[in-house]
Amino acid sequence: MEEPLRRHRALYKGPAAPPWKETYRRRCMERLRSSRERLLHRYRRAGTRPHGPGALLVPEVMECEWRSLQAERGAPGACGQRPLQMPEDPDELAVLDEIQQELILQEQLVIEEYKRSLQFDEECLSAMLDGLDASNEIICPVCRRNNLNVRSHSVFCQCGLYIPTQDMTEEKLRSLLENTITEHGHRCVHNPEFTVTSGMEEASLLMTCPV
Repeated sequence: MEEPLRRHRALYKGPAAPPWKETYRRRCMERLRSSRERLLHRYRRAGTRPHGPGALLVPEVMECEWRSLQAERGAPGACGQRPLQMPEDPDELAVLDEIQQELILQEQLVIEEYKRSLQFDEECLSAMLDGLDASNEIICPVCRRNNLNVRSHSVFCQCGLYIPTQDMTEEKLRSLLENTITEHGHRCVHNPEFTVTSGMEEASLLMTCPV
């Protein structure tokens, strides 16, 4: 009874995973995660040009890690400096395809997270601009949630922003912010960020572009 049972179970048991699968998969994942900034930089450069799934870093990551794995198994040479020897076994090729799909999904998740972050920034910036257009309210450009309190000698917010000023008015501050944001918008499609700087001099409001 035991032998027929083992044969029966074997019919429903897929081929054993190659010994290099988990090591290769882990290394590819780690390389992709460590290349997040390079991935986003390449995505920003691609802009609206069409790219297929995994067209950013996945093929590069897989090739480099596969070459490294080959080197450890006895094939001399550095990453990118020798002919690429891919497995010929259909089961091993299926494993590579499985890992590729997982990497593509991870890459897409990173890009979607970045796109959601951009959308949030755009919504916050829009709210701030709406606040600039309001008659008596200016949305804080740092936290993008609370209204600024403008006094003659200071500008402050509930989030902790505090900037000493001289003869400041809401109209003057609104004009400064509008002109600065508009000027940046003429040269760049990305949203600026505002921070409060302090050092040897008094605190000031600094606008920077993350790109």
